[in-house]
Amino acid sequence: MKYKYYLIPILLFFIACDKTDEPITADEYLIAGKWEQTKAYISAGGPQFWVDVDNGEEIEFFENGTFSSNRFSECITGDFSIVENILFLKYNCTEFSTEAENEDGFITYKLEFFLDYFILTPTSGPICIEGCSSKYQAKT
Repeated sequence: MKYKYYLIPILLFFIACDKTDEPITADEYLIAGKWEQTKAYISAGGPQFWVDVDNGEEIEFFENGTFSSNRFSECITGDFSIVENILFLKYNCTEFSTEAENEDGFITYKLEFFLDYFILTPTSGPICIEGCSSKYQAKT
């Protein structure tokens, strides 16, 4: 009967550790699945704040390194990779380009991955001076 008193602190430790909100190092397998943009981090010249996004971008990452997205109607598929918490997207439609691309044709984002969502902050194309980020949650 004495052992049950030792189990309580151990269980509390695991429960507390499971609730952490620290970013996780993401890779192509961890991010695989369907995601929907639900919030945007914006500023109108003052402090930044999160706002809800209705009908946000939907993006699906596949384990084979490809993705599909409804962000651009002219092109919806491409390849992706993650290197040191930077997400690289390369749309694969001929004659398609956007000002969000860097000189190598990639759209890049700083990626902060958490247990059930991730945050993307643009690092290519026009950069928001006051900062802008998007929050994506798993789509069910």
